[in-house]
Order: sequence, then C-alpha cells, then structure tokens
Amino acid sequence: MTALREYQRLEAAALWRAAPDAQRRDVIVSVGDATLTIADMNDRPLAHWSLAALERQNPGSFPALFHPYGDQGETLEIAEDETAMLDAINRLQSALTRARARPGRLRAVTLLSTLAIAAGLAVFWLPNALLSHTVDVVPDIKRKALGQALLGRIERVSGQACSTLETAPILDRLAERLDVRQLVILRSGVASSLYLPGGIVLLNRDLVEDHEDPAVAAGAVLVERARAVEQDPLAELLAAGGIRATFRMLTTGELTRATLDRYAETVISAPRPSPDEATTLAEFARAAVPSSPYAYAQDITGETVLGLIEADPMAGRDLQPVLNDRDWVQLQSICG
Repeated sequence: MTALREYQRLEAAALWRAAPDAQRRDVIVSVGDATLTIADMNDRPLAHWSLAALERQNPGSFPALFHPYGDQGETLEIAEDETAMLDAINRLQSALTRARARPGRLRAVTLLSTLAIAAGLAVFWLPNALLSHTVDVVPDIKRKALGQALLGRIERVSGQACSTLETAPILDRLAERLDVRQLVILRSGVASSLYLPGGIVLLNRDLVEDHEDPAVAAGAVLVERARAVEQDPLAELLAAGGIRATFRMLTTGELTRATLDRYAETVISAPRPSPDEATTLAEFARAAVPSSPYAYAQDITGETVLGLIEADPMAGRDLQPVLNDRDWVQLQSICG
C-alpha cells in the first residue's frame, strides 16, 4: 500500500543524483507507506527517503526537483508528465506543511526520518561498502592462499587435479602466455572452467581431451579472465559468505572452512554468467589467441556466439600456435 489510499502502488520514472559531483541516473521512484523508494532499472534499491522529510527546491517549475530535508546535494528530478506522482507528492507536502506548525510533531518526524535514513544506510549501503573495502585491501599473497585453500576444498568433490612430470612445465608456459598464475586440469567437478582468487584457473579435462585445437582451452581461460575483470573472484567468494565472512576476512585475514565449502559447492553447481563480449574480445586480442575456435566449440552452428566469430581479433593474421603439437598431445593425456 502507498501513503495515499487510492493507490495500491504508485511508480514514476525519474533522474537521481547521489551527490553534487555524481552523474544523474535513470531510476524508478515509488511511494510507500512512509517512504519514497528510489531503485535502479533492475529494481535494486538505491535510496529510501522519508516522505516526512521530502522537500521541493523549485515549486511551480519543471522538472520538479526534490531533495531530502536538510540535504540539497542529493536530488530527484521528476518530469512534468508524471502527473500522478507529482500530485501525490504535492498532497503529501501539503499535509507535511500543516504538520510543521506543531513543533512536537516536527521533532518526532525529524527523529523518525533520521532513523529511517540510518536504517536504509545500514541495510543497503554498509554491506556493499564493507565488501568493496575488504576486496581492495586484501593483498595478493592472501588471495593466492585463499585460492589454494579453495582448490583443496573443490578437489574433495572433483578428485585430485591431473598432473604429470611432463605436463607441469607445459601448463606453466600456457599460464604465462595467458597471464594467469596457475592452470589446473580436473577430471570432474567443474562443468567447464572457473577462476579462483589468486589467479588460479580450473579447466575440465574435456577442454583438452575433446578438441584438436589448443585455442579452445586457451579461450576458456581467457573467458574466465574476462569474467574476473567484471566480477572479482574474491568479491564473489565474500558475497557468498555474507557480511559475517566479509567482516572476518577484514579483521583476521581468514575465512572458515565452512565458508569455503559452501562457496565451492555453490560455484560448482551454479551456471557461470557470460562476460561482456567486448571485454572477452579484448582478452583474446591481448593474448593473441583467435576467438573463433572457442566460439565454435561452444556452438557448432555459431548462432549464439556470432560476435566472437565475426569480430575475431586474430582473423586473417599469422599467429604463433598456442602450443606446439608435441606439447598439446602430451597435455591431452594429462589425466591418463
């Protein structure tokens, strides 16, 4: 229900700016029982304003410009054609003006508004801010340790990683070529590939055993690098553990085995999101690896991966092979 009984739900498009130096964003604003909720286009809340503390900067002018009481730096612009929303806000402001004539009520409204804003910050801002700060301050050596610990927990499900004396240096050279710290081939447990904190990339054995071109396996690694560019694997691990795991990581530099196990079980079974195509192609171009072999390995018709085929950054170029034939044949038998 909204604050006005005739509306079950009242929404309008608007422009929101979090601070004077911030860019304006397209948002959806909705009226609730006591608050004005500002959400992004994916319906994720960005801010909650108390209806009792809502002020308009430009009465009679458009677009209507609103801000929370006492803070003109954060603003909300509503166009003139959003008549239902503007009418509802005008009626609420009229009621507020009458209420302000009573000092006792004003003090109560101000207190409630402050509590509402504080609650909104605690619920929506603090967890993300804590996560972002923790990811920024964790050193590389700790990321590597977490990646190794996580690999150990995954191997409980997948079995021990494939390895031979002959293939170890081949994997090292391929990892260096693709700019990751370590490549690990698993018999099972990972559907295709997975990027762990610390630059460890896991590959299912099918990526080396079922394809004649090493560019397919290399492509899987580069796609994981693209995912890591868009979503830090450490942030994904901490988000899965929740705010308690994030706080523990920040204060002690450690995560519990239960947190690692829960993430390992989740990430193995959950589908991996596809990274942005431009980011992916940039990774192929940086490593000088053609994207078409990987694309056709994902979809032999090419229909769902057309961008990786048509925009292949290495198309028509003379390239060094990802691996020579001898090394590739040895790598294909790494799991026996």
